[in-house]
Amino acid sequence: MKLRISLLVLLSLPLVTAASLLAQDRSYGRSMVINDGGIVATSHTLASQAGAQILARGGSAIDAAIAANAVLGVTEPMMNGIGGDLFLLYWDAKTGKLYGLNASGWAPRGLSIAYLKQKGTLQMPQAGIDSVTVPGAVDGWAKAHDRFGKLPWKDLFTSAIYYAEHGYPVPELIHEFWEGDTQTLKQTPEAERVFLPGGKVPEVGEMFANPDLGKTLRLIAEGGRDVFYRGEIAQSIVSTSVALGGTMQADDLADFSAEWVEPISITYHGWKVYELPPNGQGMAALEMLNIMSTLPPDKAGPLATMELHDRIEAMKLAYTDLFRYNADPRFAKVPVKGLLAADYARQRATLIDPAKANCTPASGSPARSDTTYLAAVDKDGNIASLIQSLYDAFGSGVAVKGRGFMLHDRGGLFLLDPSNPNALAPRKRPFHTIIPAFMEQGDTHIGFGIMGGANQPLAHAQFVSNIVDYGMNIQAALSEPRFTVQPVEQEIGCNILIESRVPQQTLKELEEKGHNFKIRKEYSTAMGRGQAVLHNSKSNVNFAASDPRADGSAEPEPVPEH
Repeated sequence: MKLRISLLVLLSLPLVTAASLLAQDRSYGRSMVINDGGIVATSHTLASQAGAQILARGGSAIDAAIAANAVLGVTEPMMNGIGGDLFLLYWDAKTGKLYGLNASGWAPRGLSIAYLKQKGTLQMPQAGIDSVTVPGAVDGWAKAHDRFGKLPWKDLFTSAIYYAEHGYPVPELIHEFWEGDTQTLKQTPEAERVFLPGGKVPEVGEMFANPDLGKTLRLIAEGGRDVFYRGEIAQSIVSTSVALGGTMQADDLADFSAEWVEPISITYHGWKVYELPPNGQGMAALEMLNIMSTLPPDKAGPLATMELHDRIEAMKLAYTDLFRYNADPRFAKVPVKGLLAADYARQRATLIDPAKANCTPASGSPARSDTTYLAAVDKDGNIASLIQSLYDAFGSGVAVKGRGFMLHDRGGLFLLDPSNPNALAPRKRPFHTIIPAFMEQGDTHIGFGIMGGANQPLAHAQFVSNIVDYGMNIQAALSEPRFTVQPVEQEIGCNILIESRVPQQTLKELEEKGHNFKIRKEYSTAMGRGQAVLHNSKSNVNFAASDPRADGSAEPEPVPEH
């Protein structure tokens, strides 16, 4: 009898365990980071840690974001750095106001369509000195710090200087990006010297140091933004440009100023979603969501056939408008209000055929990229949603002599067609791909972003829908399988990249509608690498998520030293 009872108990244990495991099943691998203090989420653990340490010292979300971004410029040198541009959305918890900052640089005064045609250049250069526009990141840091910073400016660069001088072990994905971009680094001897030590890419786990960049960051820490735009670093940028036959002059740098702008927004199923206005492509994310809002979400889930079909088709319509109209609003009239109007979304949505993919979408008539995104929230609930980039991997391929950093190639997105709103012109800002985002409903406030050139608006829309329509938390929404598109010459057709976690039956049914898929691995960096933070203003608890498609993490503010 005792033996029978013992056997029954033993047999019941697996059932209990199985029920417990079933309750814990989920489709995403990591949990959110939750803290009543601040949190910093970036694509590199050392940068996240540096930002969290700033929070522990009493820094604000923007202090932490600048410190983390400075480290990323050291540890992800192909993605971002002081030679690139920056955009920021900052939510002030006390006032409930959202601020926007456009720190994208303009073309040099001497860089024009006529100048390039005189040189025999018929298409906008995608690399080299004529693709370089003024780097806006450092001025963006300064303006944001002046307004929202708490700690002294010089204290924000301690970690970045340390990693530049001491070195850091190269992580997996960064090594892969680096290895794929050696040809860019061989365009100039200086870039090869700095970023191919010993003539090769650093191995995974190998220490890499950049003492020249350490010296440059010390200058910025001590001298502020003026040393970059008017002082020693500015002189080095100009002399590098002159040596390569470029047009950058001292006044192009000295005259530049980042601009505070009013965010644009829509309401999507009861949530307010914000992006920055042109010259960035944030309006495409909002237009895509507007179109999606006219169609009911598929009750079968975000990977159901009709849900993915509607998302893909809405993306195409939004992107054709983006490529037709986006430009620097100081030079061209961009019809943002008309593009984001509800009646225009309904009009565009009528073009979606539920049975067939549209391979030749056209723009309506309304009334690419290596990037780093980071998000930070402090103990008071302030949120920094910040994105920064060199555009292509290692930017223009031009390293500033003796300074340890690359200049971006953002000018490569200009066009040489004078009739296009995005035509190259002196002191004009080019079409920009990098976009930070923010969304809120009631007590919930979320700063988020997903990197990757043309991928960004459609990735933003997928993230928003995952949360709003399917009740996911921010980590699940980031981890969910995504699709993306790589437009060739700004043309959107039926060729779609998609992760292999999407069910085979769904892919088969979508292919029958005319979609053409290239299947990537389970977690593909082609889908972008995202971060997100969430503040609940009722409980004063913060949440954060970091994309498994990157080397990064979300790091909570540590207990301050006593």
